[in-house]
Amino acid sequence: MIDKVYDELRDRMNKAVETLELDYKRLRTGRASTSLVEGIRVDYYGTPTALSQLATLTIPDPRTIMIQPWDTSVVGEVEKAILKSELGLTPMNDGKAIRIGIPSLTADRRKDLVKVVKKKSEESKVAVRNIRRDLIEKIKDLKKDKTISEDEQFRAQDEIQKITDDYVKKIDSVCGVKEKEILET
Repeated sequence: MIDKVYDELRDRMNKAVETLELDYKRLRTGRASTSLVEGIRVDYYGTPTALSQLATLTIPDPRTIMIQPWDTSVVGEVEKAILKSELGLTPMNDGKAIRIGIPSLTADRRKDLVKVVKKKSEESKVAVRNIRRDLIEKIKDLKKDKTISEDEQFRAQDEIQKITDDYVKKIDSVCGVKEKEILET
């Protein structure tokens, strides 16, 4: 029974870390990444469609994203969708493909992004701690139902705390890597 609680704990905490990593991929860091644009919705014959489903996204060099729609008639719509997005990027349309130059970040913008990274990191830590609290409550309920002994309850709570500490360290590590990436020139 306790093993199921540990499995649920690890599963939910893994999801919290994965969500943080996904959020970090969407941050513009002065380096080209297809994850910046792949979720942009394009009006494709009246249906909002993710850009990654209508085009090949490539990185020909570290500061350029190239978008090659499979249907060239939609190039104009792709360009409009990129302009409407909140990325602040300017696409260059050659009729067959779209190139997006990623400008380097200013020092102030880098500092702002580091603040955003730290904020998202702290939100993930809060999520992990909430998961810990929920599962400690489950352990206490198991003790009330006399499914486990008091000693097992305390051992389980200690193990849950150790697992939580490991995930907080993972979050700090992911945050540190992203900060370093942002602060590179």
